[in-house]
Amino acid sequence: MRRFLAVLVLLALAAAGAWYHETRMPLGGAAAPQSLVVPPGASVMEIGRRLHALGRVRHPQLFRLYVLARGEAGRLKAGEYELPAGLALDQIVGKMVRGEVVRRFVTFPEGRTIEDMAGILRASGLGPAGFLAKAGDASLIRDLDPQAGDLEGYLFPDTYDLAPTAEAPAELPARMVGRFRAVVGPEMDAVRASGLTLREVVTLASVVEMETARPEERPRVAAVFLNRLKKGMPLQTDPTVIYALRRAGTWNGNIRREDLDVDSPYNTYRYPGLPPGPIASPGRASLQAVLRPAPVADLYFVSRGDGSHYFSDTLAEHQRAVDHYQRGRGAPPP
Repeated sequence: MRRFLAVLVLLALAAAGAWYHETRMPLGGAAAPQSLVVPPGASVMEIGRRLHALGRVRHPQLFRLYVLARGEAGRLKAGEYELPAGLALDQIVGKMVRGEVVRRFVTFPEGRTIEDMAGILRASGLGPAGFLAKAGDASLIRDLDPQAGDLEGYLFPDTYDLAPTAEAPAELPARMVGRFRAVVGPEMDAVRASGLTLREVVTLASVVEMETARPEERPRVAAVFLNRLKKGMPLQTDPTVIYALRRAGTWNGNIRREDLDVDSPYNTYRYPGLPPGPIASPGRASLQAVLRPAPVADLYFVSRGDGSHYFSDTLAEHQRAVDHYQRGRGAPPP
């Protein structure tokens, strides 16, 4: 009987040692970090097979047994994991339980359209189809903008971290609208005081965003457009024409004189007032510029050719500025 008990003890010790070795000691072979992709809905056995193929577990069933023993079967999170060399099975399972997935950071600069953002995702190796589908669903912003037909202008430009999965881009629009709400929320009193709807504020801010990259100029550019709107003057801004051409699929990178006659409600040379909606996603500074424009009477501005603009409040002064800065003739305006 004692011999039998001794054998049982030895077997138990051997089993415990083997279990410890298989779960707490890394398998040899992986000399460099490896990538483990866990698809959404993958079973424990499927994950075990993937780990086995990477040489990180001796048998898929062993992985399954270990996960079940830990009570973690329903807690393994989908995503891509980087597995450094020398990582033991218990550490791998711990990473999946904590969801320590590889993240990719994608930056959407100010002044980008939905199509531009899809291109950024594509260049980052992430399929944009899900993103485009969700960006076309205005229900995320309809409570703030009942006229919205999509999320153009409401996808806040920022840097976002994404799990490198096929589903990640489709989750972005909701996060970007959430960021927009966080930025605009504290400004809603200013929106109401402006006499503009939120849609009009975002639309004008998108035009300001496209007209100047200089932060110090944005309040003055906003003032020009607001002053023109008050006087019933057309905005006559090239970015709206470019947006119209892009929507029509005829934009080739150059704006021609005949393009100023394109029949589109976005053409602010042909149609008075604001365009029907945002032409890009404005950043915080452009939104604030519309809500707090510079206290000036300017009605015109022209590029100096160095990224800055010359502002004027009379047509005569503006024409002198155009002659000097655009046509290279005449003295600079006073």
